[in-house]
Amino acid sequence: MLYPMFAMVLLTFIIACVAVKARFAGVKTGEISPKYFRLMDGQSVPDLVTKTTRNFNNQFEIPTLFYVVCTLYICFGINSFVALIFAWLFIVFRVAHAFIHLTYNHILHRMLTFWASFLCVMVLWINLLVQKI
Repeated sequence: MLYPMFAMVLLTFIIACVAVKARFAGVKTGEISPKYFRLMDGQSVPDLVTKTTRNFNNQFEIPTLFYVVCTLYICFGINSFVALIFAWLFIVFRVAHAFIHLTYNHILHRMLTFWASFLCVMVLWINLLVQKI
């Protein structure tokens, strides 16, 4: 479970770098005033800055449930092939979700990958409960 958790951390780090790059580019081109970032308010910003910021923030929503359940598998010493498969599936769907969101941003595709990752987390939690019974 440690490797899928690290993959999620790596994805979050990559998205953070993309978001920072978009912010610097917006300031460099004059589309955003540096003062905007004090409160993230008071000015319209380029779509890329909004998308990358929202995608970065999204990495601290459903993935939080993923980190907790993976940590519990490790703490309880549970080695489950099913859990490992669904942990990696979660990562695949989160990468796909981020890619869709940051590129062509098709709402249906993004929603499907979001719900697929959410279902993977639910399977991880249910499997954990079954393993502990």
